This record gives sequence, structure tokens and C-alpha cells, in this order.
Amino acid sequence: MAKEFHVKGSMVALITPFNEDGSINYDKYVDLLEFQIENKTDAILALGTTSEAPTFTEAEEDKLVEIAVEVCKGRVPVIANGGSNCTQFSCDKSRKYSDMGVDALLCISPYYNKANKRGLYTHIADAAACVDTPIIIYNIPGRTGVNIPIDVMSELAKIKNVCGVKEATGDLGYVAKIRKATENEDFLIWSGNDDVTVPIMSIGGAGTISVWANLMPAKVREMTHAFLDGNTDLAAKIQLEYLNLINDFFIEVNPIPIKEAMNLAGMNVGGYRKPLCGMTDENKAILAAEMKKLGLI
Repeated sequence: MAKEFHVKGSMVALITPFNEDGSINYDKYVDLLEFQIENKTDAILALGTTSEAPTFTEAEEDKLVEIAVEVCKGRVPVIANGGSNCTQFSCDKSRKYSDMGVDALLCISPYYNKANKRGLYTHIADAAACVDTPIIIYNIPGRTGVNIPIDVMSELAKIKNVCGVKEATGDLGYVAKIRKATENEDFLIWSGNDDVTVPIMSIGGAGTISVWANLMPAKVREMTHAFLDGNTDLAAKIQLEYLNLINDFFIEVNPIPIKEAMNLAGMNVGGYRKPLCGMTDENKAILAAEMKKLGLI
């Protein structure tokens, strides 16, 4: 099959809301999906880093993907994170979510056990070989401990259903090298760091898979589509206007601050699963002050 996931613009890495007892609030999850759809988010990622997926049971993961597909079907594409540091498990999850009807799959490079170049390539190539669904590589060395080498990225880009990369190094030089190495392939690059979305788009990026969009989906879409439509000045203006807020979203480990921001804004998404805990009072005050400055609370 030809690569068929060509979504550009703003895609959200959706948080997971919890009830007071720590169980997943599935009703609120539906509300958040509808909120994203109403605000014209271009695609929705379930089970990403921002979702706290490492704390979920397999049944919880499956239910979240099932709900996302059911709610979004025919309205907005759904990406599911089928990744794991075990290649076989990654293949199994990719098959399962593909059968559920997702539009694309996220595949992270191995973490903790890491891998050499051959292992990095085969880990993602094996997942791609077991499904027809488009595969998005997830490169986030801050979480995995390994940065995918450019030559490996270039070879992965030649696989028919590897459609692009969520690039979360924050290194524009590295992103430029990816773009250069894959410029003859049908391969998209999405920013995985909200603070450099517009800079990445300026060197050939297709948009973002965003944390910020959980709170302000319409604004992130406006920024990315302004750039895509040629209004680069407006895109840059929005990026810079909200840069302090974006930085505050990472003043503690993601998704702690974005969920705190959503709660401050009255979205009532609940707390966290350990080992994640609430923000310190000092950092909460910094976040709240910036939100007040921007008129968000």
C-alpha cells in the first residue's frame, strides 16, 4: 500500500482524565475528544507520552483506543501508540490497534534496553511489516536514551508504510538533516516539541503532535495552518506570544503541568497516576501567573 497518512497541521497528544479514585474517567475522555473535534484539530493521538500510558493495564489501553476510534471515526484521524521496548509486543499491539480501525500507529524506538543501529531499524521495520496501517516513528531520546541516527532514519523512510516521524529532540540541526536525508521520500516530519513547531515547519516540517493543543487546540491549529497557508509572520507571532506558557508546560515532567493548566482553566481532568504527582506550589504559581497574563484564567 502507498503511504496514506498525509495529515498536516495540529495533532494533539491527548491527556487521560482520571476520577478521584484514580480510575480513568471515560466520560470525560469522550468530552475531550469532542472538544478537539469542535476546535478542528487535524488528528488525535491516543496513548502517547502525555496520556500516562505506561501506568495503564492492557484493557485500559484497548478501551481508550476503542473509544477514540468510535468517537472520531469519519470526523478526524486517530493515531494510536502501538510502541513498546519489546519488538514482538509492539507488533502485537500494532496489529490489534490496526484491526480496531486507527488511521496511523506511533512506534517509539526501544527504551531502557535501547538498541544498536540494526536493532533500531528492525524494531520499527518489523512493526511496519506486520500491518498495512501507516507508521509514525517516535524519536524522543530524552525518554528512550537513544537518538535514531540519520542513516537509520533514511532507511526507515524507504519502507512503504513508514509515513513520517514525531521528532522530539528539539535539535533543529538534526531535524534539518532528517529533512535532507528523506527529501526524496514521501516522509513527513512533525514537531514533538511545542516550543519549536514553527522553526521545524520552516525547514520542511508538516506541523506538530502537541501537548499545548490539549488546552488551546484552536490556537495551535491557527498557528500551524497560518504557516501552511503562507502567513509565516502570523505563525511566528503566535509561537512567540505563547512561548513562556509552552515552557511552563515543561517546568515539571509532562503531563503534570498541562493537566494542572487544564484544571485551572476549569476543564476538570483530574489528577495523575503515580509516580506522577501534583505540581509544587511554587511551579503552580508560575504557571497560573502566565495563564492569567494571557487571559486563560
